[in-house]
Amino acid sequence: MDLSIIIINYKSANHVLACIQSIYNETQKYIFEIIVVDNNSEDESESKIRRAFPDVTWIQSGYNAGFARANNIGIREAKGNYILVLNADTLVLENALDKTIDLCKTKADAVACGVQLLNPDGTHQISGAYFKKGGLNVLLPLPYLGRFIRFMGYKLKTKIPSVKSVSAEQEVDWIVGAFIMVKKDVLEKSGLFDEDFFMYAEEIEWCSRLGKHGKLYLFEKPKVVHIGGGTSSDYYNTDNDNSKNLWSKKARQIIISALLRIRKQFGVFYYLLVCFFFIIEIPVFVIGLLIEKIIKGKNAKYKWANVSGYIKNAGYIIKYFFRILLNKPFFYKVY
Repeated sequence: MDLSIIIINYKSANHVLACIQSIYNETQKYIFEIIVVDNNSEDESESKIRRAFPDVTWIQSGYNAGFARANNIGIREAKGNYILVLNADTLVLENALDKTIDLCKTKADAVACGVQLLNPDGTHQISGAYFKKGGLNVLLPLPYLGRFIRFMGYKLKTKIPSVKSVSAEQEVDWIVGAFIMVKKDVLEKSGLFDEDFFMYAEEIEWCSRLGKHGKLYLFEKPKVVHIGGGTSSDYYNTDNDNSKNLWSKKARQIIISALLRIRKQFGVFYYLLVCFFFIIEIPVFVIGLLIEKIIKGKNAKYKWANVSGYIKNAGYIIKYFFRILLNKPFFYKVY
């Protein structure tokens, strides 16, 4: 078996069907298997997918296991020399899987490979990135402190970490989780995904361990459409003003996962530093919005409901502070 493709399904049968069809249409050179791990969708996903593609291996996780745990379930069953973690909302274009394996084979030092991800309209999408010391770029979405941190980054001429347009064969620190092809034999040394993560940032932490055993590459020629696009990679985009929504339930999970990743990858000091900035943003947010309301009135960028939601999410930082600090096994599902 050349390639094992792991796809996670959670109530997304139509995406999975389109993804699998694109794999069959665009993969001729290598022998592959497709493993779909279902996160307890409780719908007609299984019957639809098995009826259309009877050769697919279907595994029921039994609960909403999230991204890391569900992929690990599939990886443990995989027989291929290469393992591809592939999002359900992707479409393979122009023999992209064949091309990726071909290119991986030319890189003896490669442990993992990614491709040029595209938006549905064909424009480029962030496909990977470089690490920033301490993971401090997670602070950029902070409503007011984030602007100051961005300003200092520009003054210090800090390199933009995200890679949107891949240059031929480009070495990176981490690959967006929508498409990560890994050599199976390296997993005995690096380990699988960390199962403390539910969603977001788990691929970054995994890549930090994979990178200790070789290089991670992005390739320009293989192209895959990623329909969703607005995942964790979007959160780390630093190309433009990216004051993301930090007051929603989704943001709550993103924040906790980001803090968990920083603690695991960079240690206690940077974890404490980032937590400090997230908490100190509370009074800064209140004062900043008050001043903005006085000056701009209804044209202020934020609302008091945003402040309220942010404070609520910051409460989860306090709730899980010591648990993350001690780095003991725990399933951080807060979304």
